Amino acid sequence: MPHDHPPARPIRHVGLVARSGLRAAAPVLADMTAWLETRDVQVVLEADTAALAGLTGRSTATKEDLPGRVGLVVVLGGDGTLLAMADRIAEAGADVPILGVNFGSLGFLTEVTLPELYQSLESVLDGTAQVDVRLMLRGRIRRGDRDLADRLVLNDIVITRGPHSRIVELAVSVGSEFVTRVRGDGLIIASPTGSTAYSLACGGPILHPAVNALLLTPIAPHMLTNRPVVIPATAEVRIEPLIEFPDQEVVVVFDGQAGPALVAGDTASVVTAPGPVRIVRASTRTYFEVLRQKLKWGER
Repeated sequence: MPHDHPPARPIRHVGLVARSGLRAAAPVLADMTAWLETRDVQVVLEADTAALAGLTGRSTATKEDLPGRVGLVVVLGGDGTLLAMADRIAEAGADVPILGVNFGSLGFLTEVTLPELYQSLESVLDGTAQVDVRLMLRGRIRRGDRDLADRLVLNDIVITRGPHSRIVELAVSVGSEFVTRVRGDGLIIASPTGSTAYSLACGGPILHPAVNALLLTPIAPHMLTNRPVVIPATAEVRIEPLIEFPDQEVVVVFDGQAGPALVAGDTASVVTAPGPVRIVRASTRTYFEVLRQKLKWGER
């Protein structure tokens, strides 16, 4: 997957989105709005963000409409806030880079800290920013001849047991080839970006974002020989739930957001999405520096 491509065109409109209820972001939003406006850049605030910052009278948009109106989205919060916005940008078919600003500990995705904010903004506006191109996933759930869901996600699609269900059994194929049956709590299909999320907690490997691959990670498998598998990004993954008992509940989760419950005969398919999402990198640290800080490598 290519990376480090600067934005191709001048940015005249910037969208601002803050994590819901993040009051610490209010003064930053006000300062950033003034800073951008002095540079003849029009600010479009996500509606709840405008209310949080008390910036009434400014141009606003819903999260769904924002990607189509701006050339850059700045997200203030954590990785979850950026993840939700990345999915909306992909769903809108917009080629809009995201600058994630972290208000807690350093994030895997929101790696720009507050002291680096204006330096990073300046680099995006003048076209010198480093921008990672991140592979997205497309997940479709089919029942008979209709789609129950068709979603684009940045991190992962999870097929898992419901909260009151016993273990699930899933038949997994890659392309036209049957791979295995997974018995346990479920299966994660992750992008390289998602390899450092839920998949990592379940024992999956870390994939560098430039690796063009998908990752299949079983969740609490009952067979110790069920191990994570890395497959080509060109492959289609197909999962069929093997439901034998009425109390078996199988659900789909798209980047942490609940999707439909599956019944016998349903199929889930996961492929690489047609377009990637672009994330602005902090110029002060590399990907491996972020990993070292987040995973505490080398610390005792």
